[in-house]
Amino acid sequence: MKRRKFLTKAALATAGVSSLVACASKEESSKGPYINFNNTYRWKMTTTWPPNFPVVGEGCKHLAGWVKEMSGGRMEITVYGGGELIPALEGFDAVSNGAVEMNHGAAYYWAGKVPAAQFFAAVPFGMNASQMGSWIISGGGSQLWEELYEPFNITPILCGNTGIQMGGWYNKEINSIADLQGLKMRIPGLGGKVLAKAGGTPVLVSGGEIYTNLERGVIDATEWIGPFHDYLMGFHEVAKHYYYPGWHEPGAALEMVISKPKFDALPSDLKEIIRTACYRLNRWMGAEFDARNGVYLKKIMEETEVSVKPFPKEVLEPLKGFAKEALRELTEQDPQSKKVFDAFNVFRENVGGWMNVSERIYYESLM
Repeated sequence: MKRRKFLTKAALATAGVSSLVACASKEESSKGPYINFNNTYRWKMTTTWPPNFPVVGEGCKHLAGWVKEMSGGRMEITVYGGGELIPALEGFDAVSNGAVEMNHGAAYYWAGKVPAAQFFAAVPFGMNASQMGSWIISGGGSQLWEELYEPFNITPILCGNTGIQMGGWYNKEINSIADLQGLKMRIPGLGGKVLAKAGGTPVLVSGGEIYTNLERGVIDATEWIGPFHDYLMGFHEVAKHYYYPGWHEPGAALEMVISKPKFDALPSDLKEIIRTACYRLNRWMGAEFDARNGVYLKKIMEETEVSVKPFPKEVLEPLKGFAKEALRELTEQDPQSKKVFDAFNVFRENVGGWMNVSERIYYESLM
C-alpha cells in the first residue's frame, strides 16, 4: 500500500514538473530573463593562503575565472594571496568593514571573534569531509552559519574541504600523551584547545611562516594539510616524524565569506553564479586532494628519511577525552556554540548510524 502511494505521488510530481517546465518555457520564450549587461562588477578577494598556493589558492583563481565566464564578463574578481593586500589572517575584518568584497579561508581562524565559527571548519574527532558538507548543505548548517555571521555583515558559503588531514610533523617521537607536554605546535582552532589540555602550547601562524618557525625551533611541531602540500612546503627537510591520522581535522571545511550588503545588492543571476562557483570549487578541491595526496605520500615514504606512522592508542585515547572536555567548556561558556554544536551532534548521530552499516563496514572488509 505504501509503495503504491509513493509511486502515485512520484508520478503526479513528475507530471506537475512537466507542466511547470512547459509553462515556464512559454513564458521565457515570450519575455526572457532580464539581464542588464551595462552593469559590471569589479570585486577583490583576499585569502589566508600564500600567494598562488596549490589547490586552495589555485582554486580561488579558478573560481574567479568561472564567475567571469558564467557572467559573460559582467563580474571580475581579482584574487590576492595572504599578505599581498592585507595580512593573511585579517580577511574576516576586511570583509566585515567593506574593505574587500570576499575572503577565502577557514572559519576557525576567527575563533577569537566568533567562537562558534570553529564548528564550520573542523571538530576534533568529528565528522569527515562528506559528512561536513552534508550537514552544511542539507542538514541545516548553512542557516546557522549565516545567522552566526550576520551581525558582522558577512554571508558565508561552503567553498572547499581538505579532507582528513595528516596528524602533523614533529621533531621527536610521540609515543605517549606525556610526549605532548611542553610541545609548541602550530595548530589552530579546537585542535589547539585539545593540545593545550594535553600540556602542549598551540601557536597560530600563517602558512607562509611555518617552515621558518619549525626550522629555527620557534615551534617543535606543526600540522598543515596533507602529503601533497606538506611535501611542497618542505617540512620533510626540518622534521623527521610524520604522524597520522589528523584527529584534529577529520574533514576541514573551507569558506568564502562575502560582504552581505554587497552580495545582497547583486542581481539574482550573479548571486547564483557565485554560489554555484563556490560549490564547484568545493567538489574540485576534494578531488584534487584525493588525487595528489596519494602520489605525494608515496614520495615522502620512498624518497625521504621521514618516519611515517600512526599515533599510538596511548596518544589518541587521551586526546579524545581532552576533546570532549574542550567542547564541553566551550559550549558551557558560549550560548551560540552550544546551539551550533547541539545541531552538529544531532546530524552526526543520524549520519553515523548510516555510515556504520555502509562505509565503515566496507572499509573494514578491505583490511
